[in-house]
Amino acid sequence: MSDRQPRWTQTWIGGSRATGADLGYPGERLGLPEEGSGAVAGFGRRIGAVLVDWLVCTWAIAAGLLRARGRDQGWVGLAVFALEYVLLVSTLGMTLGMRLFGIRVATLDGGRPAFVSVLIRTLLLCLAVPALIWDRDRRGLHDRASGTVVVNG
Repeated sequence: MSDRQPRWTQTWIGGSRATGADLGYPGERLGLPEEGSGAVAGFGRRIGAVLVDWLVCTWAIAAGLLRARGRDQGWVGLAVFALEYVLLVSTLGMTLGMRLFGIRVATLDGGRPAFVSVLIRTLLLCLAVPALIWDRDRRGLHDRASGTVVVNG
């Protein structure tokens, strides 16, 4: 086997980039810029934002203000988390955690998502698994189903 041709294991273990395919930067096929405002947000910012939102909703609001304890704290926290997402993303385009990390949810044309899109996105986000399956544009199944993308603010 020549040194130029990748071994068959390198093509599926390393993903499509290991084959030498140029897939472009995340968001290129969506018409988004590579960097700066409006570019697809990175994983670190997204994970940081959702952690901040989860902690605020479960500890500060569910446990602190609503006095939920034990098993109830998880369910009440999830309900508060969902309510926060629906209210804030549909009105402001971002949650508290997203604001802290400088990202926002946008439609593919850059606008604020419609209420129904936010409901779909939030439901799938609360199920967790759809949010963990990403495409090459860093969009989870919850983003694809709702026609949204998370971009830098």
